Amino acid sequence: RARQHGQEARPIFRTPMTPETDSALLLRAIAFAADRHRKQRRKDADKTPYINHPIDVASRLANIGGVEDIDVLVAAALHDTIEDTGTTPAELEATFGKRVRGFVEEVTDDKNVEKQERKRRQAEHAPHLSPSAKLIKLSDQTSNVTDVALSPPSNWSPERKREYVEWAERVAAGCRRV
Repeated sequence: RARQHGQEARPIFRTPMTPETDSALLLRAIAFAADRHRKQRRKDADKTPYINHPIDVASRLANIGGVEDIDVLVAAALHDTIEDTGTTPAELEATFGKRVRGFVEEVTDDKNVEKQERKRRQAEHAPHLSPSAKLIKLSDQTSNVTDVALSPPSNWSPERKREYVEWAERVAAGCRRV
């Protein structure tokens, strides 16, 4: 990328003046998420780029779940931006619309709460999510459990992996009937 005054040029993410196709919107959301997650890595032994996860969540919804609602797919690609990158809900709404913002907020954890309490709240809150947010949550859990099974963090014991899968199962149980 071009550098100006010693700073890296940043892409501008704004709604175009002309109507946007669904595929262009989804690609714009992925580019936005990639930019926001650019310095993050997954916890697996290979430290894979974090963006692989939101892409996987959206891909599972489209390719396995048959989800065609573009706002759900866009929200899936953006599902961790508020929680993990400092992106604000207002920024998501201005860039991707109120519906996308709502879905992302529904699946966002409060990082100011201790980890075990956050996990408890996720399982408790799951049955109260909208059907679209439940789809995103299920795809997110499926992606995470797959990663724990196939490429877990190197410091996770078999017990910790089992506990994670049991917790994910409780969250998924709250998303029944979608």
